Amino acid sequence: MSIDRDLLGRFDAWLAAKGFPSRSAAMQRLIREELASGGESDPEGIVVATVSFVYDHHARELLDRLTHLQHQHLDLVVSSTHVHLDHSRCLEVLTLRGPAARVQVLGDSLVATRGVERGSVVLIPIGEPGPGHGSDHRATGPAWHAAAHGNEPPPRRRRKRRTKS
Repeated sequence: MSIDRDLLGRFDAWLAAKGFPSRSAAMQRLIREELASGGESDPEGIVVATVSFVYDHHARELLDRLTHLQHQHLDLVVSSTHVHLDHSRCLEVLTLRGPAARVQVLGDSLVATRGVERGSVVLIPIGEPGPGHGSDHRATGPAWHAAAHGNEPPPRRRRKRRTKS
């Protein structure tokens, strides 16, 4: 493979800043990510994704449209974080999990919703869950998460009783 010297210099600086041990390791990661993001992975393969978007919360009916899309796909939506950026703009970050094609369509639909200023969808293929791991960890909290893995939940803290003096 031949690469322009200037581009190679920029690439070397980038991989050093990112801490890659070699050009090969960096190239493997870039190729893997590009193939996954380009839809080259199995459309039925299981992925996790983040969908991040900024929008004006004063935009007419936008919140209703975004909420409706999420409620139509409760089986894919794992979590949602809402951040107020300023007086009118908000950042929403969703975590999705499910078949790649369905996750991609939902992510693209959210980002393309009229009133969304900017957004991105990042898919990470994870394959199927390992053997013996049937929990989806939704609304369970750390104690239940530990129990799902066969670990004891953390002991409850006892409150000190106040004594009358």
